Amino acid sequence: MKAFGFLSFGHYGPVPGSRVRTAGDMLHQTIELAQGADEIGVNGAYVRVHHFARQAASPIPLLTAMAARTKRIEVGTGVIDMRYENPLYFAEEAAALDLIADGRVALGVSRGSPETALRGYEAFGYTGAEDERGADLARAKFERFLHAIEGEALVDSDPQMAPPGRLAIEPRSPGLRDRIWWGAGSRATAEETGRKGLNLMSSTLLTEATGDPLHILQRDQIDRFRAAYREAGHSGSPRVSVSRSVFPIVSAEDEAYFGLRGRDGQDQIGIIDGFRSTFGKTYADTPDRLIEQLRADEAVMAADTLMLTIPNQLGPEYNLHVLQSFAEHVAPALGWKPNTEGPVRGDAV
Repeated sequence: MKAFGFLSFGHYGPVPGSRVRTAGDMLHQTIELAQGADEIGVNGAYVRVHHFARQAASPIPLLTAMAARTKRIEVGTGVIDMRYENPLYFAEEAAALDLIADGRVALGVSRGSPETALRGYEAFGYTGAEDERGADLARAKFERFLHAIEGEALVDSDPQMAPPGRLAIEPRSPGLRDRIWWGAGSRATAEETGRKGLNLMSSTLLTEATGDPLHILQRDQIDRFRAAYREAGHSGSPRVSVSRSVFPIVSAEDEAYFGLRGRDGQDQIGIIDGFRSTFGKTYADTPDRLIEQLRADEAVMAADTLMLTIPNQLGPEYNLHVLQSFAEHVAPALGWKPNTEGPVRGDAV
């Protein structure tokens, strides 16, 4: 592990105990949290994307504001659901964001997580999927997105408005493809991600249940990704991230929130999107014990970036406390380098 960031689901609503009552609260507080995290030296600020729910959605405006008000921290997603995206408009937005951020982006995309809406992407105007989960639609649109950000000429020019020829999307941002991640929920998907030469973003769950702990399954996923990347002839240094819920207990407030339910947590097996899946446990303990536990987590130590899922409903002040505690008491022992030391680099394969 070289770097860590926060991953916010962006929940909001008028529920007891929440400090995030409205969408406006969520947006402003996420920007505030990114600014504070940037000053601490945290490497990344990432948001989940969901539709038809009181959570973060349409992330580009939020990420742009975060990028404009920070200096070093990487901003990104985990993940954008391609079923809901216009691939060419998304290519324009992503390039503009990347230019504003001076390359400090990590855009995680995928078919997306299960949504509250049944085939909600069809209400956005995207129909024709043969797969009941829309995976075919998402992958086709993602390929078109990649062609667009790489500058491929996609349409004929109007001879009354431009010289004869074909036109590409504008703006374009050099190297943007190197900052695109695929959110993989299985080992097979990780291998496909490697063959495409993308970065790998893994989650707090895998849509597989073999009886092995999540970190063992994820370590195998990472190894397969890197092998597929290398065998496909790519020669770069791809990034890899994993997500975990980690809470250093350094105060009575931490103990009240996470002590009883977090200590001695275990992976869970459940059904998500029709797949028997392995869900990661919550790590909540004193810093010395967290260091021991995370060093034993093979996926965390094999990845270059750890995304800490945060309880955004508790507000930016408490979440900055969590990030500060991790930065001070845990991360240095895992190999962390703060954002003042430059951009995060993947491992050469």
